[in-house]
Amino acid sequence: MARRAADSNGLMRLLASGRFRWLWLLVCLLGLFAFFAAWNPTAVLSTYNVRNIIGDASTLLIVAVGVTFVVATAGIDLSLGAVLIFCQVIAAKTMIAVGGSGWDATLAGTAAALLAGIAWGTLNGVMVARLRIPPLIATLGTLGMAGGTALLITNGINVRTGIPDELTLVIGAGRLFNLLPYTSVVAIVVVAAAVFALNYTRFGLHVLGIGSNEVAVERTGVNVASVKIRVYALSGACAGLGAVVDLARFSTTAVGAYSTLSLEAIAAAVIGGTSLFGGVASIIGAVIGVFIPAVLRNGFVILGVSSFWQQIAVGIILVTAVYIDQRRR
Repeated sequence: MARRAADSNGLMRLLASGRFRWLWLLVCLLGLFAFFAAWNPTAVLSTYNVRNIIGDASTLLIVAVGVTFVVATAGIDLSLGAVLIFCQVIAAKTMIAVGGSGWDATLAGTAAALLAGIAWGTLNGVMVARLRIPPLIATLGTLGMAGGTALLITNGINVRTGIPDELTLVIGAGRLFNLLPYTSVVAIVVVAAAVFALNYTRFGLHVLGIGSNEVAVERTGVNVASVKIRVYALSGACAGLGAVVDLARFSTTAVGAYSTLSLEAIAAAVIGGTSLFGGVASIIGAVIGVFIPAVLRNGFVILGVSSFWQQIAVGIILVTAVYIDQRRR
């Protein structure tokens, strides 16, 4: 009996530790999914529905991974939605210029989107790290600049033609082993790379160190400004890749959408255990933080509940996550 109690206490301590805190979130996510499945198992547990949940979360998942690094440095990036739209426009225009078909156009558009995202992210990083502009103001400024430039290029009209079939039919509609959408495969690769970078590289160590104590890290000889610029560039690159994934799924740009993408990505990171005060981050937690609202949204639709309740529920979860983080710190 005593040994069983000790083992139970050890497990509880392990789950509560920072390294495995995301396991609690996973339990909550599975419980949420089980709740909706109990109400309508046929609809919720169908392969089609599960595939839709995973596919719909792909774009946000990629963006949330990038912004997790930013938040880990005690920064913030509000420009991601506008940057994603700008990258979509650049990708579509590049594909059309190259010929509008074939893998060469697809690769050229993808490269253009990534470069555009990195450029905006680098601008954010320079303003924050070199010019000492607060991240909130710097990224709010680039939000307006990127979004406005995208509207100028397109005159506010979505690009619907000239997107290569190789992008939309093969990647956007295709599935690995006829099960997992290729867009989700891209997101999984991004997540795996981010987990490795954050937990097993010097770059990840510097990111978490800057969020914990920037002055102390700088005194050890680390170029803090350079790390911050790279972090924001990474966030921009993820927005660029997310733009291509979204373009592959819907075959059109979305100049009037994604106004709340930055807030959704930041909320996913915070719900997943990344501290708004910096120094603590979890990529796996951010993944779960993306899927909790996705499952809520999907479940409410299946049950015929107003989507407005989903916003309320996510808001409560977000405030609770921040409160727990404050108490823990």
